[in-house]
Amino acid sequence: MNPDLLRGNLDLILLSLLEERPLYGFAIIQEAKLRTDGYFDFKEGSLYPALHRLEQDGLIAAHLGEMGRNGKPRRYYALTDPGRQALGAKRKEFRSFTGAVGRLTGGGMG
Repeated sequence: MNPDLLRGNLDLILLSLLEERPLYGFAIIQEAKLRTDGYFDFKEGSLYPALHRLEQDGLIAAHLGEMGRNGKPRRYYALTDPGRQALGAKRKEFRSFTGAVGRLTGGGMG
């Protein structure tokens, strides 16, 4: 996978993963792998800075939950109302983009 493609779509991917329910970091990594048959295999070094940025932007909120294996509470991330609105806008933008690329390249995406 080209890391530039991931960087440009990371917010959409993370917000989509959190749409159904709050998840903690490792669960986000596992869910992304599961839903993409292993295509997305996030590393903690790229995941947590993105989660913190989304939290600072008010698109997700974090809360402490159940204890992890290390005895510390897990930090769960959940979509906020502005996050749900942003997810809708990002999905629309992504559909427009992929449609345009498909029309341009003849890939049949649009």
